[in-house]
Amino acid sequence: MSSDPVVSNPGLYRVIMENERVRVLEYRDGPGDKTTPHHHPDSVMFTLSSFRRRLSSDGAEVDVELPAGVPRWLPAQVHAGENIGDSETHTIFVELKDAPAGGGAPSGEARLGPSTD
Repeated sequence: MSSDPVVSNPGLYRVIMENERVRVLEYRDGPGDKTTPHHHPDSVMFTLSSFRRRLSSDGAEVDVELPAGVPRWLPAQVHAGENIGDSETHTIFVELKDAPAGGGAPSGEARLGPSTD
C-alpha cells in the first residue's frame, strides 16, 4: 500500500502543481468520507472551507475544527482522516521538498515575479 495520499486516496487528493521544491495538492471530501493512512511531509495547509475532521494515527485520535481562509503549518506525519462535520472539506497542501544544493537560483539567474512554468 502506498503512503502517498494521491495514490492511496485518488478520489480525494489531486496534484495541482509540482516542481523540484514543492508539490501542491488539492483535497476535497464530503461528510462521512474517510481516507486510508497516508504520509504528508512538512507542509503548509490552507483551508478553503470550514470543516470538522477526526485524524488518527497509531491508535491516537484528535478532532479538529478549522475555519476557512487560514494557513497552518503541518509537520511531517502519517495519519488517516474522517470528515465528521456536515460540510465539505476543501483544502490546499503545499508539501515541501528538500532544498537544492546551493539554496536557490545561481547568481545572475534570479527571477522577478512568479514562474510561468
